[in-house]
Amino acid sequence: QAKQTNDQLKSSIEETTAALTQAKADLKGAQTDRADAKAAVAKATALRQKEAAAFATESSELKTNIAATKKATAAIEKGVGGAFLQTSVSSVLKQLSINMDISSVDREMLTSFLSQSQGYAPASGSIVGILKQMSDTMEANLEKATSEENAAIKDFDSLVAAKTKQINALTT
Repeated sequence: QAKQTNDQLKSSIEETTAALTQAKADLKGAQTDRADAKAAVAKATALRQKEAAAFATESSELKTNIAATKKATAAIEKGVGGAFLQTSVSSVLKQLSINMDISSVDREMLTSFLSQSQGYAPASGSIVGILKQMSDTMEANLEKATSEENAAIKDFDSLVAAKTKQINALTT
């Protein structure tokens, strides 16, 4: 009976040793996976912060430019184009006319108008049209950038939630 008990204990010890070896391997794997998950969260957070900063810059720039084009449009429609040309907003528009993707004819017309030092030319209808088109384009770009930012935030939040859940499970 003692021999039988001894054999059972040997068998039990071998099973326990195998289970311990497997548990140690599982623990090492979980620790590695947890470290990888933490690194993924850190990398995603850094990328998200970089994207958020880029969005803030782009959004601010677009909002400033939209406001400038709206002020210009309103001033020209009121017939105070000459006075408008003396403001700092006209220099913003001049820079926009260079940087924006508009036809060369529109760019030349707008630059010519903004370069006038005095003497308002009443042919501002096409200028107003160009400014409204520029404003619409920038508003569409702002809306697109905002929706992309919101989608990126949502994706980031779901990634962090999933990784946090994984980290907690691996820690346990």
